Amino acid sequence: MTQDVITRIDGPVGRISLNRPKALHALTLEMCHAMSAALSEWANDDAIEAVIIDHVEGSRGFCAGGDIAFLRDSALNDGGVSGRKFFHDEYQLNHQLFTYTKPVVAFMDGITMGGGVGISQPAKFRVATENTRFAMPETGIGLFPDVGGGWYLSRLGGRLGQFLALTGARLDGAEAHWTGLATHYVPSDMLEDLKARIIERPSRIAGILSEPVGTPPEARIERNALKIAKHFASDTYEDILASLEAAIAEGDTWAEKERDTLGTKSPQTCKVALRQLATSLDLPTFADNMVMEYRIASRVLTRPDFSEGVRAVITDKTNDPKWDPATPQDVSDALIDSIFAPLPADEEWKPL
Repeated sequence: MTQDVITRIDGPVGRISLNRPKALHALTLEMCHAMSAALSEWANDDAIEAVIIDHVEGSRGFCAGGDIAFLRDSALNDGGVSGRKFFHDEYQLNHQLFTYTKPVVAFMDGITMGGGVGISQPAKFRVATENTRFAMPETGIGLFPDVGGGWYLSRLGGRLGQFLALTGARLDGAEAHWTGLATHYVPSDMLEDLKARIIERPSRIAGILSEPVGTPPEARIERNALKIAKHFASDTYEDILASLEAAIAEGDTWAEKERDTLGTKSPQTCKVALRQLATSLDLPTFADNMVMEYRIASRVLTRPDFSEGVRAVITDKTNDPKWDPATPQDVSDALIDSIFAPLPADEEWKPL
């Protein structure tokens, strides 16, 4: 077991608490393995009726993603070998949670991004609070909205998933609840009591989570839902940009803000994300989705935009990435096809 993940049994409930607070609980390969091992053990233990996933107290994040610095180092120094291993095993954990036969409750109390989305979205119960900051910000670092993002975002409706994937917009807890990304909204000061009650009566999770809550705050994103549905309607990135430009010409300040946001993102990643979400909708199983996402991950990891995006946004914090290709028009269909192409049979992703 790694100290970055605390796994324990509390009566009839298995508990996984992320414990890497300085990195906002960003996942490492060892953390993924520790979580996966605990889940495998509890799956076969009839005394365990449910699983809780949360983070240790006193930190701002539920889970802020994967270990991005490690992935960049892999891209630059070992041709992506260790990075691909991380993605492969992280995706196995995502799939293991998605297909888990016992109810899982994820308490998304704090920053929930990237890898944190991957371990909370498969849970049957996803609890947001006033501290939740939910996002898939990968277009800003030249990666892509992975860990099952293709599956979850494509199925939100109203083109909300495409909007979130492209812009990396951050949702608060009320917005996460309104979109369906969270199943419940609960004030954070109630969480410890709720966890204690779940441990007492794990067969009553749905009722316990629904009882204490008044009306969640207004979801701000709801005000822009019609604009999102209109301007992000196309699976062609240039169409989305053109739609926003047309609205800007008529004085729409919201469209201008979103256009400017997209202007900072990797054109390659934006096109990958649109193809990813459109493809996922036609895939029959979550495992098929993860096969697709692993193909993408194994390639974009070593393409120029990822190491450059991490340099500009995370390492140097200059926020001046030089994307390659530099514009949406320069990102060819042939390039996107090559990113989605099957891998050699012995390299394809497989579930645990």
